[in-house]
Amino acid sequence: MDRYVVPRLGASQFFGKFSFFKEAAENVTIINKTEQVTVREDDSVNQIASRASTSVVNVISINSAKGTLGKDRKVRPDSMSGTGILATSDGVIITYRDVIFEDNATYAVLLYNNDKYDAKLIGVDEFANLAYLKIEASNLPSIDFANSDDFKPGKKLVSIGNSFSEYQNRFSAGLLSNINKTFNLSGKTVASSDKLEGVFETDFDNQENYLGGPVISYGGELVGINGKISIDNKDVYFQIPSNAIKKSLDRALNGELEKTPTIGAYYISITKEYSLSHNVKSDRGALIFSPSGNSALAFLDGSAAQKAGLRIGDIVLAVNGKNIDLSNPLSNLVNQYKEGDKLELIVLRAEEEMKIEIQL
Repeated sequence: MDRYVVPRLGASQFFGKFSFFKEAAENVTIINKTEQVTVREDDSVNQIASRASTSVVNVISINSAKGTLGKDRKVRPDSMSGTGILATSDGVIITYRDVIFEDNATYAVLLYNNDKYDAKLIGVDEFANLAYLKIEASNLPSIDFANSDDFKPGKKLVSIGNSFSEYQNRFSAGLLSNINKTFNLSGKTVASSDKLEGVFETDFDNQENYLGGPVISYGGELVGINGKISIDNKDVYFQIPSNAIKKSLDRALNGELEKTPTIGAYYISITKEYSLSHNVKSDRGALIFSPSGNSALAFLDGSAAQKAGLRIGDIVLAVNGKNIDLSNPLSNLVNQYKEGDKLELIVLRAEEEMKIEIQL
């Protein structure tokens, strides 16, 4: 009985000051009974990605104009290989535009089982930097799309790239580390009204090896496509969210990529932090901007924005009644329309709101 009573007495403030009880308490071994619980998670990335892997293809571009210069102003190689994704069962393939030659080229595609097909480039989405190819085939294992709005930072993901070896892909497991809502594909320090805004950022290693390939959930669904742009001569990697890819794919399938609307303005998406630190009169919207302060450099020459009378320093608050905010930036709202449409902009100029009509 004293084995149970003495330790309890020794723990009390009154009895604890007596040495007898202190010693008794110190010589007691307390055993905590624990139960081991094992939470099993598929430890094989290959198993997680098995369904999606069959949708991953190797896209080979063959240069048909020897000696021509690429985007980097260097002589193009004879060929280049990149990763692509089967988006439809009848052979429409999506990839990031940087992994193919966009002109003066022929294309071949290798499937997961090493079947080879000739391919045709059917369009490039200038807004989302995606390229679309087509092979003549049917009943192909197309990828399933996730709702990218459901994904938050900290989510585990898998990136798949073609290793350019027979029957083999490369894999990388990582985390969705950030949703960068103000990242714009302009490749500049300011956003372009004609480029996608809002990307995922991940902590995958060696992202160059996965360009054009899919990033999937642990359920095997497409969450994004790996891309990169160069800003101030530094490569920046990111993932285009699947919801943006679906919108682009719909345009491609409907033959509407050539009708992508543009207004030709540069801007900064206003955040609350930017508003406070730069004494801007609104905590949301698109601030028409040029880093140099030169008004002419805030617009493409002859652009719809310039013709409509927008000015540097204007804050565009809404497009056709839809408020501009971080979830709905200017470029993405404009991209919902078609070339030839008319839009009504709500603009804050010198603390006065006005309506400006713009023809796309």
